[in-house]
Amino acid sequence: MIFKNTFFSLMLIIFITLSCAVDEDRKLADESNTSEWLAYGRTHSEQRFSPLQDIDTTTVKNLRVDWYLDLPNDVALVSTPLVIDGILYFTGTMNRVRAVNATNGKLVWEFDPEVAKYIGTDRKPGWTQSRGISYYKGKIFTATWEGRLIALDAKTGEPLWSVLTIDPDKKMSITGAPKAFAGKVLIGNGGSEAAPNRGYVTAYDAETGKLAWRFYIVPGNPADGFESEAMKMAAETWTGEWWKYGGGGNAWHGFTYDEELHTLYIGTGNGGPWNPKVRSEGGGDNLFLSSIVALNPDNGSYKWHYQTTPGDAWDYNSNMDIVLATIKIKGKDTKVIMHAPKNGFFYVINRETGKLISAKPFVETTWASEIDVITGKPKINPNARYDSGSVYITPSPHGAHSWHAMSFNPQTGLAYIPTIHDAAIFDASKINVNDWKVNPGKGGIAVGLSDPDSLPRPYKGSLQAWNPVTQTLAWIVPHQEVWNAGTLTTAGGLVFQGTASGMFHAYNAYHGDMLWTFDAGLGISAPPITYKIKGRQYIALLVGWGGAFAGVGNKALGWDYNRQTRRLLVFSLDGKANVPSQPPPYFVTPIVDMSFKIDDNLASRGRDLYWQCFNCHGAHVIAKGMAPDLRASPIALSEEAFSLIVRNGAKVNMGMPAYKELTDNDLKALMHFIRKIANESETVSSVKGSM
Repeated sequence: MIFKNTFFSLMLIIFITLSCAVDEDRKLADESNTSEWLAYGRTHSEQRFSPLQDIDTTTVKNLRVDWYLDLPNDVALVSTPLVIDGILYFTGTMNRVRAVNATNGKLVWEFDPEVAKYIGTDRKPGWTQSRGISYYKGKIFTATWEGRLIALDAKTGEPLWSVLTIDPDKKMSITGAPKAFAGKVLIGNGGSEAAPNRGYVTAYDAETGKLAWRFYIVPGNPADGFESEAMKMAAETWTGEWWKYGGGGNAWHGFTYDEELHTLYIGTGNGGPWNPKVRSEGGGDNLFLSSIVALNPDNGSYKWHYQTTPGDAWDYNSNMDIVLATIKIKGKDTKVIMHAPKNGFFYVINRETGKLISAKPFVETTWASEIDVITGKPKINPNARYDSGSVYITPSPHGAHSWHAMSFNPQTGLAYIPTIHDAAIFDASKINVNDWKVNPGKGGIAVGLSDPDSLPRPYKGSLQAWNPVTQTLAWIVPHQEVWNAGTLTTAGGLVFQGTASGMFHAYNAYHGDMLWTFDAGLGISAPPITYKIKGRQYIALLVGWGGAFAGVGNKALGWDYNRQTRRLLVFSLDGKANVPSQPPPYFVTPIVDMSFKIDDNLASRGRDLYWQCFNCHGAHVIAKGMAPDLRASPIALSEEAFSLIVRNGAKVNMGMPAYKELTDNDLKALMHFIRKIANESETVSSVKGSM
């Protein structure tokens, strides 16, 4: 009798737990909820479409700032806020999470995960920002740069549990938002280029933080056995000793839960290293690189996959949005995935079966001419994998579409894509494959990259409205700069997008006419959201230039590390807030120290070392706002100060890692390289002596 009572009690607990999870996921999938923004893409569908229409094509001209919050200690702000029960939650620099009143910005609580205490010395630099947080059953989930997943009480901000999701000896990091679903929370990681890493995603129990399951994206050493039949199948698509190079596949973004089909979709990363002749010398598709993989959310078991870029050689990961919708295909309502990954093709996939419905290029694609709709495979152009010398490839490794959010409006039937028009020269002629075989433990990409003489279009970026049924362009708005922010679309017939140039625009969702604009005075990288409280519709947007290309790409736009104020801006039709103007764009004047005698040999060595710095401090040592410009920094003139920061980690709390492996000679080499670049700058100022 005791056993029977215990059994029934256990069954009752399981039943109640599952019922609560189902109810929570139904809430997260509810497209009619307009008072909240509960998930990264508003709902489980990731459509970023809101039924709100108070702000529409007629009234949008009256949109004004309702309230704002200055964030002077933040730098790169790229995340999607959440709104739950009148509270707006967002994550900022170094993974600090804030909760504020969604109608006036008053701080409710703030949580600092103290990343600097945990960061160590083997993390990739330049990733102090996070793309978002997740919510489930009264908890906010946040992931930290160095690999922790933390559950917070949504009302108080108190930590409830914390787990380390990354081996501290691995050069991996986290920049993506966790995904909460079906009583669990999922997190991935990045680092395919940093070291020989094998990508994976992990699901944890949302209540306790206990590990539920882990799915590896590429197979490991066959001698160790395979974790699943899926890994055994994947291994058949690899050749050579791929496991020595890690293989890559790291899934750092692009997770979607299908509440209707009870299926989890993950977008997977590129190969590590990029050059397939190194990681899989005999060829092969290399599953599950650059794919959408459907998993059973209960145990992480494999359901099906679709690979967008077999044998990836170009960093064409599929970590972009996986958007769910029901659209008419040949007159029949069909449950589909819409996906616009880096490789430049727009995919419509049957989400029940994984079968490709259609795929067409939405930008120029010199790596492949078409996708065979029967086999689902691309027709790859000659020498696209740089087998016989250098080759011009578009899209570039930055992709035709990166992590900036795509949205879909079921009323217009259009998807709105923040598009990149870029190209690169790939050349592996100077890569010694035998050297990689001798030293498989190093990181890198195993191919040379350079800028081409011309780009595919006269403009670098655009907002494209794409018809997924006809696979045609509906309209386009060119942008002179690249790395423009994600989009929001509404039943008011609008599409909102921020730009690299600091402008926040509203467009007519049907034909692309610009209807309203606001000058934020600083580059925008985060996507907007909308919600309605007490009869007032709000549009919220974080303003703070950030992300990988913000450091290495674009020309210098005048966004400075210290001068412009990072902000949370919230707009409404009744807004009356007066927002202080931002300082104008600022371009540094490099310092020239006439007493500093440059050693060309040391400068050359410093150039080789600088690759570890350019993600933040900029290509050619021209910072773009993510970090100080070293050409104008007095720190780079003092051996003592330079060593204190670069090697000893004096600024790790600001996101500057410690490079303890650098020798005195390495530090000198970097200083000589910085001085050489500063001297060669067009505009310089002189100082009489070093500090």
